[in-house]
Amino acid sequence: MRKKGLKVSLAVVLSSTMLFAAGCGNTDSSAGSNGNSQKPGEETRKELRMMVGTIGGKTPDEHELFEKEAERLTGIKVTMEKPASGFNDKLLTSISSGEKYDLVQVDLPLLEVLYDQGVLTPLDDSIKGSKIISDTSIFPENEWEQLKMSDGKIYGIFTKLQGGTMPTVRKDWLDKLGLQEPKTLDEYYEVLKAFKEKDPDGNGKADTYGLSTAGLYDIQGFMSAAGVKAGYVTKDGKRTIPYATEAAIPIYEWFAKLYKEGILDPNFATNDSGKMRDLFLTDRVGMVTYWDTWVGTFNNTRKQQDPNTTFEAKGLLPVAGPDGKILMRRGEPNVWIIPVNSPDPKTAMEFIEFWSTEKGNVFATLGIEGHDYTVTDGKYELTQDGKDHNLDHGAPYVYNTNWTNPFGSLPGVKEAKQLVMEYGTVEKTGKDWKDIEKIINNYALQAMQGKIPAADAVSKMNKELKAAKFID
Repeated sequence: MRKKGLKVSLAVVLSSTMLFAAGCGNTDSSAGSNGNSQKPGEETRKELRMMVGTIGGKTPDEHELFEKEAERLTGIKVTMEKPASGFNDKLLTSISSGEKYDLVQVDLPLLEVLYDQGVLTPLDDSIKGSKIISDTSIFPENEWEQLKMSDGKIYGIFTKLQGGTMPTVRKDWLDKLGLQEPKTLDEYYEVLKAFKEKDPDGNGKADTYGLSTAGLYDIQGFMSAAGVKAGYVTKDGKRTIPYATEAAIPIYEWFAKLYKEGILDPNFATNDSGKMRDLFLTDRVGMVTYWDTWVGTFNNTRKQQDPNTTFEAKGLLPVAGPDGKILMRRGEPNVWIIPVNSPDPKTAMEFIEFWSTEKGNVFATLGIEGHDYTVTDGKYELTQDGKDHNLDHGAPYVYNTNWTNPFGSLPGVKEAKQLVMEYGTVEKTGKDWKDIEKIINNYALQAMQGKIPAADAVSKMNKELKAAKFID
């Protein structure tokens, strides 16, 4: 069960509860009104206003097509507002000003913020009353536990099957150099060193790196070797952040060794994920740390560029800890929520049900019929746009076991995702995590570059985290 979130620091949210209450109509999801005027004998046209982050078209023009396709498939006129940046701030500001949305796509930390403000509709009765949503072949019963708030109720319904992060290796480079997949930290070091020194790209130069990351994102696969878990861990009733404990020191020192020997990409500390991915796709580095979904995207991208490529990305298991346990990060749930002042919660629930069906799964993955794909005599074929979009329009993978993607999975994804489902656990962060990350990143990255001793870095992290009351 999720613990109740802390007070929100953003001033714009402080007044949201009163404003929501002032604007609330009937919040029972079994009976809604969209506010449209209706003449006697005339059926009211269903309309929904949403705010989404990753769901929808890839460009503004395609997003309009996506909204029209949603209406064609559901009979509901859909407006999906999709901020180009600053999603959380945009949503919280809109909420504080009393704006009304029927549906919003949020992640778990934002769900907890909104729960604290009392602006969410509890969905337990709607879930139980829906043959679709309550079907365990669509959403496994044990998955709902991660969405329960401190009152024991559920306020969100899954938009997709969330993946996890892991070390991702150039399997073709391993094979070329006659190397086995690494399992221990020492074996990882030897593989990464070989990628640096043994010319795996075959250009006659030692100009490749063994490993690249986007800062600390996501080094959980290596922290696992020390039994260190990302995010918050409550121990003996106290909040701890394992990355800021003495147990993490050997891993920071291991990275410092890689950095000193030129095995670690020298720009890792300032990389964003795009730069890291580009290094991997352009034969500049042999291993990155990223999402399971990207194993398939890497392979598909290179295959689109060159059908005869030998490029092969593969997800690897993290290093087992001293107790033999493997710590793998699974992404926090992504869900639909219905605000308490939704003009039409009944229709909002209808759309959630559609999104969870096979037709909705096709829409969420393949995209728009006639634009991303075509169907002839039951046979699906991707357009070039569809190929470029990598089977992702907000839910590249779904829970629904009744539906099989007609194009299967992108190469390598199925195996990577199986690792996540077996070993992955959700890390606990919360609304203060951005401020916490600044402290951890400041000292951890210095330690990983050998600028300060790892022990000093951990000591300073602890001091600042305690002073800010982020840990007990």
